[in-house]
This record gives sequence, C-alpha cells and structure tokens, in this order.
Amino acid sequence: MLRIYIIQKLLNFFDYFQQKKVFNFLKDKINKNSILFDVGAHYGETIINFDKNFDYSQIHSFEASPKNFLELEKKFSKKKNLFINNFALSNENKQLSFNQFSDSSSSTLSKINKDSKYLKRKLKVQGLSNKVDYFQKINVNLRLLDDYFLDKKIDKIDLLKIDTEGHEYYVLKGSVQTLPKIEYIYFEHHYDDMLKKGYTFSDIHSLLKKNNFKMIFKSKMFFRKTFEYIYQKDKFLTF
Repeated sequence: MLRIYIIQKLLNFFDYFQQKKVFNFLKDKINKNSILFDVGAHYGETIINFDKNFDYSQIHSFEASPKNFLELEKKFSKKKNLFINNFALSNENKQLSFNQFSDSSSSTLSKINKDSKYLKRKLKVQGLSNKVDYFQKINVNLRLLDDYFLDKKIDKIDLLKIDTEGHEYYVLKGSVQTLPKIEYIYFEHHYDDMLKKGYTFSDIHSLLKKNNFKMIFKSKMFFRKTFEYIYQKDKFLTF
C-alpha cells in the first residue's frame, strides 16, 4: 500500500499542473454566482479548484464510492453552499456493482478487462498482480442528473465536470433534458483498454454535438492514455 501511496502522490504532483492549465483556461469563462457540478468527486480535488478559481453560489458534488465519500465528508461537511451526494449519476435509476480499487482514484462502474496489457503494467508499477484482489465490488445507487436538477429546482449549471472513470457517456445520457441549461462541460476520456466502457469518444462527441455543444479544449494527461476535454454550448446553434 505504501508503494501505491507514493505513486499516487507522484501522479498528483503532475496532475496539479494539468489542472492548473484547465482552470486557467476556464477561469474567465465561468460567470459570477455560478452553479457548479462535480460528478466523480473522489476526495474533493475539484472542489478545491472550484474554490480557488470561481465565484460560485452552489457546488453539487457526487461520489459513488462509500469509502471515498467518507473522506469527502471529513473534509467538507461544514462547507457552506456545498451539497455532497453519495450516489452516482448515470442514465438509469437503479443499483449497480461498483469496483473499488486499491488505488481509489481508479474506482469505476465500468467492467474491468483483466487481460488488458495496460492494466497489467499498472498493477506491476503498483507492486500488485492479477493474483491478488486489487479491487472489491460494492453495490451503489445510480440516479439521473435530469431528476436531480428538477428535484433541487436548479435553473442552470455553469460548469458540469465529469470524472467517472469510464462512465462519462452514461452521465450525459441521463442529462439530456438538462443539457440546454448547461454552459460548459469538462470531462475526461480513457483511450486504454483497461475499462469495458461500452462506448467510444465518438459517441460522446455525437451526443454533445447533437445538443448544440462544441469542443473548445483538449489536453492529454501525464503518464496516461487519457485526454481531458471542455465543451461549450454553442449559442449560435441554440434556438
């Protein structure tokens, strides 16, 4: 576990610069008194970036993992204007099996491709192997963003951030009624074969394009086959 901890700290160091680039890009684009959604909150890394960079009225945070959620509560339970939710956003209201990794940031609703060369390299670097249990299964609750948006009587979302380790498309599928009320969408997409996502980047792009969004930012993450994207609602195509 010490080895995993050290590797995660190293990745966090490089991710700091990646996130700085992303939020410098977004800083002047997000309106004051904004409403921000953090889907896949992990330990609250994005909440901290929201605090540093935006003038907001509300943050709505979602973390499927009960284990990760406990860390969120410890850090942010007393924070004003922050709503922390211990369920996943998806395209269905149901329970689903969740894979909680030893490396908590890799935890996912996606099925794991145990034959993946990328996964085998990752486990080797972490000092693990396919012969040990590097993740455990937990049942978690799923909800639609569309339902949550209506329940909370929200009238807009200035920034929807999605980092769900291979479930991003399904989050968007459960948000189709809300998409006209969203200004920016910031998400990552994995191009490795470790996760059996059931969709491709083209599916995400087509869905967003169909709903009048255009890509305005793309950046590769350090040491990963993963890119981060930002899409903006195209006002010229909105009727």
